[in-house]
Amino acid sequence: MLAGHTYQNQPADSDTNIAHVDTGGGMFDHHDTKERTSAAKKVLEYLQQKFDYIRDDEALERLVDVVVADDHFEECCWPEATADRYVFMFNAILDGLKQNNTLTDPGLVDFGSTCLDGVYTSFKLKVDAEKEIEQGRVFDSPWGKSLAVESKNDEVLQLAMKMGYVLVIRKDPEGMVRIKARPDSEVDLTQAHQKVKEKDPQATWFLHASKKMLLNGSYKNPATKFSSLSLDQLVEIFQNSSKK
Repeated sequence: MLAGHTYQNQPADSDTNIAHVDTGGGMFDHHDTKERTSAAKKVLEYLQQKFDYIRDDEALERLVDVVVADDHFEECCWPEATADRYVFMFNAILDGLKQNNTLTDPGLVDFGSTCLDGVYTSFKLKVDAEKEIEQGRVFDSPWGKSLAVESKNDEVLQLAMKMGYVLVIRKDPEGMVRIKARPDSEVDLTQAHQKVKEKDPQATWFLHASKKMLLNGSYKNPATKFSSLSLDQLVEIFQNSSKK
């Protein structure tokens, strides 16, 4: 179908079995308004009227809001807008694939849909992580403001550090522990590593070469022995650690 045209040249929205999205001047076309919207937002608003579970889906709303921002070229106002890292973003990848003819149009749709599935899942993890961080325990470590959280969601670690916590402890309810510090910090977990090994000698502990990650094994290693230390015990260890 040609750009701007409709399926079999039928008027948009004339057949309830056919949805014209962003073309033909129909209910999902946003080209006739100056409103900050997009076809994706129009589709979302329509579905929210029909289904309660979509109406309450914060992750989906936030995903669509980013799509709207992209559709209005608002990335030109982002910090360091010309930075190379933005070339790794979803829209830039799709633009590159369009230019080098790697994929057919149906192939681009399939690839884009797969990527959006991943983006949506990442948004859900982020929304959950935000709520879990709010319930976490804030404490002062020798390096500054730190956080301890009981969660299965690994996004808690990354998001909390982006929010400014210098050190984050995540304990999985099943036992596994992940401890990470911001890469721009002066954190050295060498002493903490020795302390957790003394207090929990049966557990598997690995200190990363950067000295900013202390990991209690991996789910991918069946030989891993998860830590028996409670979140409170771990916090106490880090509160009483020295900087070196």
